[in-house]
Amino acid sequence: MPISKLTFFIFLLLFHFANGSNATAAKVDVGIILDLQTPLGKMYKTCISMAIEDFYFKNSNYSTVIVPHFKDSSKDVVSAASAAIDLLKNTQVVAIWGPQTSIQADFVIEIGDKVEVPIVSPATSLSLSPHESPYLIRSSWCFAFQAKAIAAVVKNFGWREVFFIYEDTKYGSGLVQFLAEELLNSNSFVSSRNAVSPSAENDEILQQLNEIKKKLQAKVFVVHMLPSLASRFFQMAKEAGMMSKGYAWIVADPLTSLLDSEGIEAMQGVIGVKAYIPKSDEVISFVRRWKKRFYEENPEIERPELNVFGLWAYDSIAAVAESVERVRADASPRFKNMARGGGSIDLEAIGTSNSGPKLAPLIRNFMSKGLSGDYNISDGQLQPSEFEIVNVIGNGVNTVGFWTVQNGVSKDLAIIWPGKTTIAPNGLSGSKLRVGVPINRTFDEFVKVEKDEDGVVKATGFCIDVFEEALQSLAYGDGLAIEYIAFEVENYDDLVYQIFLQNIDAVVGDVTITSNRSKLVDFTVPYTEPGVAMLVLTTDIKTKNAWIFMKPLTLGLWLTIGAFCIFTGFVVWVLEHRENTAFAGPAMQQLGTTLWFSFSTLVFSHKENVTSNLTRFVVIVWLFVVLVLTSSYNANLTSMLTVQQLKSIDMIKKGEYIGHKNGSLITGFLKGSAVFNNYNLRYFGTIEQYEDALSKGSRNGGAAAIVDEIPYLKLVLGKHCDKYTMIDPIYKTSGFGFAFRKGSPLVGDVSIAILEMKENGKMDLITRRWFGAQVCCADGLEGLGPDRFTGLFLIAGVSSSMALAAFFSEFFYENRDILASSASVKEKLQSLARAFVERKDEGLTTVGIEMQEANNS
Repeated sequence: MPISKLTFFIFLLLFHFANGSNATAAKVDVGIILDLQTPLGKMYKTCISMAIEDFYFKNSNYSTVIVPHFKDSSKDVVSAASAAIDLLKNTQVVAIWGPQTSIQADFVIEIGDKVEVPIVSPATSLSLSPHESPYLIRSSWCFAFQAKAIAAVVKNFGWREVFFIYEDTKYGSGLVQFLAEELLNSNSFVSSRNAVSPSAENDEILQQLNEIKKKLQAKVFVVHMLPSLASRFFQMAKEAGMMSKGYAWIVADPLTSLLDSEGIEAMQGVIGVKAYIPKSDEVISFVRRWKKRFYEENPEIERPELNVFGLWAYDSIAAVAESVERVRADASPRFKNMARGGGSIDLEAIGTSNSGPKLAPLIRNFMSKGLSGDYNISDGQLQPSEFEIVNVIGNGVNTVGFWTVQNGVSKDLAIIWPGKTTIAPNGLSGSKLRVGVPINRTFDEFVKVEKDEDGVVKATGFCIDVFEEALQSLAYGDGLAIEYIAFEVENYDDLVYQIFLQNIDAVVGDVTITSNRSKLVDFTVPYTEPGVAMLVLTTDIKTKNAWIFMKPLTLGLWLTIGAFCIFTGFVVWVLEHRENTAFAGPAMQQLGTTLWFSFSTLVFSHKENVTSNLTRFVVIVWLFVVLVLTSSYNANLTSMLTVQQLKSIDMIKKGEYIGHKNGSLITGFLKGSAVFNNYNLRYFGTIEQYEDALSKGSRNGGAAAIVDEIPYLKLVLGKHCDKYTMIDPIYKTSGFGFAFRKGSPLVGDVSIAILEMKENGKMDLITRRWFGAQVCCADGLEGLGPDRFTGLFLIAGVSSSMALAAFFSEFFYENRDILASSASVKEKLQSLARAFVERKDEGLTTVGIEMQEANNS
């Protein structure tokens, strides 16, 4: 007996030495809530136990040591909550690690907040927010972090649409929002989504997959569900023939990290993203020890596998132990205001933790170098660093690449896809793009629909050519089959609505982009000229432009030219009449000669010679002005005669008839427009009716003008450019566009293709093919105003003024004796006037004699 006691004592000493623990250290109780009957729960238990042993072996001098108390939640929410209350009330734990699932953790976290005890949970659901729960610490990454990595993989292969399939729980649906947002940032989108109930039977899952298969627009799937459901789901996907060539499957974490052998067999070719763990010597050594320990504890599991969640659990327990040591969480009592008695699950009797308010902040902001690498908990949440991209092959997964926020996808991904092919799927379903086309009985140059003997719709026309040319320029254009579906509708709103009802995928035709339609669908950029204009007969414009020769110059400029002609003539007469016989004679003759000379310079037909250098200077400057004016007039008149266009609806008399196409966008515009209140409206449905209406005129059952969108009017002009002309746009529209489902990536791709077609000339070639060359639709020109020639008139005015100043300076000098005489002012002015009027060679002598006689008397 004594020997046995001695042996037992030695055993205890060796045990404490082996575990490196301090025999005098204070024991601190920590609760551990796990699903102990599941492989994941068993993995967690082994990792946590080894983490405690390893931590205190390295830190044998610590004054505290945590003691784990394991509780089985039995995969049940109520059991998990009951276990938490029991640990808090009866064991008085300072912290709880777990539960391991989000649905269990949700209620336990509320308990932790109430009693101020830290809850360290590996649950990844976004619904568990450390920002809202001050005592929650997420020891694993939130699954929302991987959305960027998944979107990067999708972008890497050029896929534009993905089909999202998720577990029908808060956990499963939580990724939708983040994945959709990140895909849009990568110019892709979630085309559809489907929820699978965790309790669904295999037959139900198979039926759902078959329905998805029929409606597929893309063969790229992202799956977010737990392994228990995912295992059955992929078996049914294989049975439905959806794990074959042409399909692409991406699985999200934690499914990627928790794959089991049964699930892997049906998931060949699947790719996934998961947290990357550096393969250090410490990790390799731990995995070896863990497998040995796990097998000893669970011999019924033949192939134990350790994943990243186990390593995170190991590191998080170290964070708890280190934080406990810092706050010396062994203070007694551990709960204040704790009531005595009561049931084992009496929450109100627990009170609040003494150490929790100090312990929680330390664990919520903890950083260390652990088995999982840089283990960094910030604001209660483990922060991500790098994702590993893996490919399911054979009995396991192969690493095929990496993704980081800074560098994106690190290398080309060499993947073996479903169907054992190395060729990446193009992402297209193989089913046809269902394109609705209108049966256009009015303008079939835009869309013409015909059916062959088998009832297959064949569509041709301008809109079809633009659409197919745009698709051909896309990277996946050759792989996108088109099925045209004809619709006979009176209003294109009804046709666009078919996209919203998901009866078709797109609409191609002469469909105008409007705000109401854009609420239901997404439009590409317009591929036609926008706006509403009027079509009128060219003969009407010629008649109404009998005075068009006056229009190149404004009234102000005409009056300015006339005034300068008279002023220039006056200056020439002043400078020439005393020396030049051509400007002499009776007063009326001088006036006629002066006006003739000045106005004849406008056409350079003046014949009178000038003798004064000052006159020559004035005339040269004026002729330069005239040259510029006549050149501008000729250019503007030529343009106006070529265009033969009026500026507004004012050309049409009030009460006349305006023609339009019934049931179109124009119908509502005309009836609701204040501009057309004074006009009568008539409906015409074809180009021939348009032509007939304009030929008859408003009084004979026709119309004075046709109002329609510019593309339709250009079609008429292309056939009869000599008979009609188009007046300026009177109303702005957005033009024609192709309509697609909301969020379709084809919108952006086709829009870019349309812009490229406009830049490289392909759009012009298609336009000429269907509408002919458009040479009659130039904009009108306004008359030239005097402000355009201010400089010219300023030069002419200054030149003439300088010449007048020089002339009168010489004249007053020659008649200085008159100015110096003692005669009255009136007499001096009369003498100067006679001297100015009379010829220079005779007038001055007579005036001088008279002035001499006056002085002598």
